[in-house]
Formats: sequence, structure tokens, C-alpha cells
Amino acid sequence: MSKKRMMGLFSDFDEAHDAIADIRRNGVPGVTVDNVTMRSPIEHPEVEEILGERPVHIQKFTLFGAVFGVTFGFLFLAGAQATFLVQPQGGKPVIPLPSNFVLMYEMLIFFAVWLTFFSFLFLSGLFKKHTMYSEKVSLDQVAIIVEVDESLSESVSALYQRHKVLEIREEVVQ
Repeated sequence: MSKKRMMGLFSDFDEAHDAIADIRRNGVPGVTVDNVTMRSPIEHPEVEEILGERPVHIQKFTLFGAVFGVTFGFLFLAGAQATFLVQPQGGKPVIPLPSNFVLMYEMLIFFAVWLTFFSFLFLSGLFKKHTMYSEKVSLDQVAIIVEVDESLSESVSALYQRHKVLEIREEVVQ
């Protein structure tokens, strides 16, 4: 069975909030809040209590960048310092750790920041082509996008109509 993506445009946030709450209360059987995306010109933190927490993976990339930065920093510095074994050291250690800690810390920050930046670019969907978009969302309307089976599209349309939707757009998901 094919899937459909349906976008309803609402004039105010309260109607959109009530529509999401109806979906949460099983207003449309077979549709969960995991299938719902809300787009708005401003942030609405109160919608998180209805939509629930969404997974955020950027912290994992930041942690990986930090671990990689410390490891790479130590290996790079130790490798560069250890190649000078043929030179007389004069009682100094071959790999001096106190001075390397500062540079390892800088490499930790360097790689953590860059991996955080690039993971944000790719995980935020900036490079995805969004076909369900309305320029009215950037002005003053709130959009709710629901991805459902084609058999449930009438139920979602009825739910949108109950909550005074201004416009409904549909597209078939490939």
C-alpha cells in the first residue's frame, strides 16, 4: 500500500496543538505522533509535551569528535616528538606530557566543534529536498505534516477539518 504525506495549514497554534493532541489520543487509528512533523515560523516549546521527545544524535558526534581529537592529538604529537630520538635530549623526556596536554585539549575542542558543526548540517536536513512546503508557514501559519497509508487519508482530512484547517496539501511518498 502506498504512503501519503498530508500537510494541513492552520491559522493559529492552538488549533494545530489540538489537532496533534487528537492524533495523540488516537483520533485517527493507525497514526501516531512519530508520523507527525510540525512546522512553524516561531518556536513553540509547549508542543514537545504532546509530540514527545525526539531523538537527538548531535551529542554522539560531538563525543566522537572529542575522543578522536584527544587520540589524534596525542598520537600526532608523540609521533612527531618520537622521531627526534637521534637528537640528544639532555635529560628531558622523549614525549613530554605536560606540554602535550595543552595541545591535546586544543585538538579535543577543534575536532569536537567541527564534528558538531558538520553533523548539525547533515542531521538537520538542510540538504534534503523538502517537497511538502508552503511559503505561508514562513509568514504566520502553522503546518502539520502527517505521513500515513493511503487508506487513512480520509480520516486525517476529517481530523484536519474538525480543527479548522485552512488548506490541505497531499503528495504520494515514493
